[in-house]
Amino acid sequence: MSGAAARVGVGTRFRYEGEIVEVVEMAATTSGNEVVLSDGQGRVLRLALRELLFSDRAQVIPDQPGPSADDVEQIASVVLGQLRPDEREMVLERAAHIREVLTGYRSGSSASARMGEPRPQFEPGTPAELRYLSKAEELGVSIRTVKQWVSDFRQHGEAGLAPKRKRSGQPRFSVDDRWVETALEVMVEHTGQSRPSRTLVIERTRARVTARFGPEVVRQPSRATAFRVLAELERRHPLFRLSTKRNRDVAGRPEGPYGKLRPTRPGEYLLMDTTRLDVFAFDPLTLKWVQAELTVAMDWYSRCICGIRLTPVSTKAMDVSAVLFECFRPRPAGPDWPKHAVWPEHGIPRTVLVDVDRTEGLGLASPPLVPETLVVDHGKVYVSEHLTSVCQRMGISVQPARLRTGRDKGPVERFFRTLREGLLEALPGYKGPDIHSRGENAEGEAFFFLDELEAMIREWTAAVYHCRPHSGLVDPGLPGLRMSPAQMFEHGIARAGYIEVPRDPDLAFEFLPTKWRTVQHYGVEIDRRRYRGAGLPASGIRSPYAGPVKNGWPFQVDPDDVTRIYFRDPDTRGWHALTWEHAPSMQMPLSEDALVFARRLAAAKYRYPDDRLAVADLLERWNLGLGTTLAERRMALRISREQTGLDLLQPGATAVGSLSSVRRAFGQAEAPAGADAGPVTEAGDDDDVDLDDLTAEEDFYADALEDV
Repeated sequence: MSGAAARVGVGTRFRYEGEIVEVVEMAATTSGNEVVLSDGQGRVLRLALRELLFSDRAQVIPDQPGPSADDVEQIASVVLGQLRPDEREMVLERAAHIREVLTGYRSGSSASARMGEPRPQFEPGTPAELRYLSKAEELGVSIRTVKQWVSDFRQHGEAGLAPKRKRSGQPRFSVDDRWVETALEVMVEHTGQSRPSRTLVIERTRARVTARFGPEVVRQPSRATAFRVLAELERRHPLFRLSTKRNRDVAGRPEGPYGKLRPTRPGEYLLMDTTRLDVFAFDPLTLKWVQAELTVAMDWYSRCICGIRLTPVSTKAMDVSAVLFECFRPRPAGPDWPKHAVWPEHGIPRTVLVDVDRTEGLGLASPPLVPETLVVDHGKVYVSEHLTSVCQRMGISVQPARLRTGRDKGPVERFFRTLREGLLEALPGYKGPDIHSRGENAEGEAFFFLDELEAMIREWTAAVYHCRPHSGLVDPGLPGLRMSPAQMFEHGIARAGYIEVPRDPDLAFEFLPTKWRTVQHYGVEIDRRRYRGAGLPASGIRSPYAGPVKNGWPFQVDPDDVTRIYFRDPDTRGWHALTWEHAPSMQMPLSEDALVFARRLAAAKYRYPDDRLAVADLLERWNLGLGTTLAERRMALRISREQTGLDLLQPGATAVGSLSSVRRAFGQAEAPAGADAGPVTEAGDDDDVDLDDLTAEEDFYADALEDV
């Protein structure tokens, strides 16, 4: 059997820098072994032996056959790995026969001889021809076959006895390569279009081949052969099977290997994305079915969900900013949440502290952190001027993902699927991920208001998702250990040794949009709403700002609570709250969209409406139709059908905190039947942002900005 070694000495030839040289002398020196080379033309070269053996410029030329890296044959492990179990047994049995022919023992050594070995016809001193003949008669093959087996075994070992296979990748049918390449070209052109039939692709390929190369130049395959060609090309460019969306995603994959950001600590990368939920929700403002969109913020290192916001119809830039601020200031946990789902108020995991009993409190719904880099897509709400300016002020880097490349935010996309499979599909009103999966009467089942649906998502995320082992959370030191997002966050805190927190609670105001207005003697007017309060400069003072409005002052406006705006004194740098003139008549926040909707309703009902009448009618409307029993909800649906003739605006935000279902969800007492608008509005909130000093028991939808 040939070996892999080559003897180096006088007479050994090498290929050195493209020329054939031969060793003519070897010498041992104080600096190591050296050799003298001759190129056959009288030129002599003296080199160190290690340079000749290990340099890329030199390569030995063996004088005996042996294995080489450029051999056509595959290595033994590749050849044997392709065998079926029965073929492998056949190869092992045949190798034992060959070893018996060569040595007299089936194992190849006398030390492990079997009983009765060696047999007389295979004695070591027996002529080779007789041994070949005896083995051929024993196996029922020709002596020429046995000799061929012996030759293959000596050259390649057991791999040489494996059945010969055709090389993979060769076409199974004879078709002109020009026709195949043209068919692939036609398939690629249909990537962004609707799925074509195979017959259409074949006809277009034949027409293009004829127009490009001329008639009768390229042989056209038969219809059956063309179908087989397309089946082979389907592996290179999927087109005819599965969904067209999946095929477009496969076609859009990068040609090179995938890259990946590797976070090293919590807060290094924050993923944000919005998706439309696969369940119906009910809008208590318009009494109509609405599509609900969920916006989440996920810490890439730990996969913890740090911010959640559920919005009706569509998501605004203000909603995204609210989710981002929730990472800074998480919401309080629910009073009836299990202990393992509640985070300490300071945000540092309990396992990191020494004395846990002295740090117990109400707890948070998610861990707080300050993100360093925000990974978002190219949606308008994520590239808006409002969000980018907030990130620039906070020192947060915005890293946009590639266009139509969902894998750049793969962990958060996977969370949406986990949410659908773990929670949404078990809820009434589930409509499936697409129209092909929708039930016969999904709208006719029981439904949830927006606040109820968001409460379920928040509790499921904290109690189930954060505490369940995640297949993507692996410590390289313990590859077999699977950690949950909560455990991975603790791991990151212990690894990094610190946690970043907001440096100033007043940073909350910077998440609100700015509007420039002048100060009049009656106060400030924004969208027909007048505000006044302490800290407002006098009307005669000139503004030091060069804003878009002449002599205008900047005011921070919360679209989800128009009962007050915020102004910062340029001298003292302190913030002041300015109150809407009609705010004392109500005991709940009111969103800007709700006020616009109320004005439209009042304009259709009264001849001379004003904001006071509009708000009063809106509160009455909420009190009439927002029952939580199944019968009351069906009645709300009937009211919705009766009001389809009205020209109602689609709201961007909804008032859901006034629902009695919110009070029942938190174990609070129900409001008495027939109560006026006052008691109903005590637990109300217009949307996800609230700047009133409310507790979690009084208002579920108290925003993270309540700290201010």
